[in-house]
Amino acid sequence: MQPAFNIEPYKQILTKYWGFASFKPLQEEIIKSVAGGRDTLGLMPTGGGKSLTFQVPALAHEGICLVITPLIALMKDQISRLNSLEIKSIAIHSGMSGEEIDIALENAIYGDYKFLYVSPERISTRMFQGKAGRLNLSLVAIDEAHCISQWGYDFRPSYLKIASLRDHISAKVPFIALTASATPQVIEDIMLKLAFREKNVLRTSFDRKNISYLVRKVEDKSAYLIKTLLKAKGSGIVYVRSRKRCKEVAELLVSNGISADFYHAGLTDELRDKKQASWTIGETRVIVSTNAFGMGIDKSEVRFVIHWDIPDSIENYFQESGRAGRDNKPAFAVLLYSPADKSRLTDTIRKKFPPVEKIKDTYEALCNFLQVPLGSGKDNVFDFNMSDFVSKFRLPVIETFNSLQFLQREGYVEITEEINNPSRVHFIVSRDDLYKFQVANESFDGFIKLLLRSYTGMFSEFVPINEETLSRKSAASRNTIYQYLMKLSSYKIIRYIPGKKTALVIFTEERLERKALLISPDNYLHVKEKYEVRLNRMIEYADSDNRCRSVTLLDYFGEESDRCGICDVCRDRNELDLSKYEFDLILEEIKTILADKNPDAEELVKLIGHSEDKVIKVLRWLLDHDKILKDDEMKLFWKS
Repeated sequence: MQPAFNIEPYKQILTKYWGFASFKPLQEEIIKSVAGGRDTLGLMPTGGGKSLTFQVPALAHEGICLVITPLIALMKDQISRLNSLEIKSIAIHSGMSGEEIDIALENAIYGDYKFLYVSPERISTRMFQGKAGRLNLSLVAIDEAHCISQWGYDFRPSYLKIASLRDHISAKVPFIALTASATPQVIEDIMLKLAFREKNVLRTSFDRKNISYLVRKVEDKSAYLIKTLLKAKGSGIVYVRSRKRCKEVAELLVSNGISADFYHAGLTDELRDKKQASWTIGETRVIVSTNAFGMGIDKSEVRFVIHWDIPDSIENYFQESGRAGRDNKPAFAVLLYSPADKSRLTDTIRKKFPPVEKIKDTYEALCNFLQVPLGSGKDNVFDFNMSDFVSKFRLPVIETFNSLQFLQREGYVEITEEINNPSRVHFIVSRDDLYKFQVANESFDGFIKLLLRSYTGMFSEFVPINEETLSRKSAASRNTIYQYLMKLSSYKIIRYIPGKKTALVIFTEERLERKALLISPDNYLHVKEKYEVRLNRMIEYADSDNRCRSVTLLDYFGEESDRCGICDVCRDRNELDLSKYEFDLILEEIKTILADKNPDAEELVKLIGHSEDKVIKVLRWLLDHDKILKDDEMKLFWKS
């Protein structure tokens, strides 16, 4: 008989590092499963505290936790937080040089690190797989686990390589896969593709009882938004699809006396951090953003999330709207919807799926742009500026972007988000040899001392530095600092990698001839059909006005629930002054009668054994919401 699981050591870690006295719902159950060595799939909604389900057990056990995530910015954010808590953490991603990756891996093997974060495309490289077996792994955590499923909305082929880790590490190391949203089909696919030793899904209900989901069918979104925000209390987010509209809507709100700012991925990291901080502490009331805003949000008292534009999937809508009301107090998720939105969303199918020949054109242009010869390029990493690329080859932006996404989906390339990589320095001489250099080169002595006073750890790894900070500390120009760094690098005292901000393209296969580039017609059609299904479910959600919003959302994720009573559809029904029990009872009787005969309204009312007034209210509601239709002879029938 196994001893009872003792949660107390895990609670002590939670309190020591994060200051919480107890775990959130499901966190404890997932931790118990992982601590018992079981492969575990955890489904937790946005803001549910997914990261603690692997961070806490990793700290409770000997060894290092390998964390796989495709979001480099999130990776850097989590590492920064962990290191600030004096929990040693390190990262490997495609924005690093081969030398940096090699040093990071050696430090993870021989140092006292607790977390090694890795982007998925690095997992299958020869360097990583050659050293993975030497890592003293306690746990493998896979974030954004839905990316492994071709049925999912964000499939990444590099995730399919994760299971191959099992060939290089101890069979006792459990896998924990985490996601905020997954349909039943995706759930099964995740466990299959990660080679789970047994099916083991732990999930909390996606039901957000405090969120009132509303769809507002409006022609003039500007007028509605201003009127609503002037009346609404608290802070919130307005999501839009384009960077241009992002700024326009923010300026519209400010001009109408509403505290607002805009946020998108095209801004500098410093500006994004400043805007997010201002909104988080309440200086800015409303942030207008593209879907770039959301990652790492640590603000529980968000009273509303408003979508100016309709998202292209229920998954995206649910995640974004779920950023409201994390404090469990009443909050609103509002979707603004107009007839033009439906045609625009339908038109995205054409743009999202360029003709196969156009995809091949984009591939050839990309290879030429990056100067990749035929038969080479595998695992090579290239800086990539999308605007330079489309300008040079005079390519349409949206079609080109979607062609690149399809090449990624087919497994030919990986494309990262724009990465802001700071400058890095690593001393490649010993302390004794450095001292000798300082004695022999007095002009460098002061600068070397400045570096060593300002940063630690440079003898064992590459350390991020800031030339502006060094400039201020030394009262020297930024160019002078840069020249010192370049000269020390040329003397082979340091390795200096100047900072840069760029997206990256990684060739996961060598460059192929056009005729060998396979874009499977079946796969192309399959992906298109799945996208259309997701799109249509989103349009159905927006169009419908006769089914509880919360029930519709939860049904999509395979969860049953009663109607919420607080969405726009339920509020409309509540105005009938009938209990849910009475309404449903009368509705079922009407449905049963209409399945057998087609009376007119007067006959139907007489056939039902309830108060005439109540039957008329339900009947009128069903007619108003097109659940019941009339034929030319005024006979009633149930709309199938």
